[in-house]
Amino acid sequence: MCMSSPKVPAPPPPPPPPPELPKEMDAASRSARSNERQRAALAGGRASTILTGPLGASDTAATTAAGKTLLGQ
Repeated sequence: MCMSSPKVPAPPPPPPPPPELPKEMDAASRSARSNERQRAALAGGRASTILTGPLGASDTAATTAAGKTLLGQ
């Protein structure tokens, strides 16, 4: 019987670390982002926030008109 352990190759070196991302945005990027947000808000207009008409909800409630049922009959 052989009692020696097998030779294990060395692991490959780790990959290089990723480059650092910029932490602060420049003024041009900030102004472009705020302009785009403002343009999107204005495009939606006031109608995007109104969910009902001036008289309230005009739809009828979704109820069962068949009446009571016994155990799903």
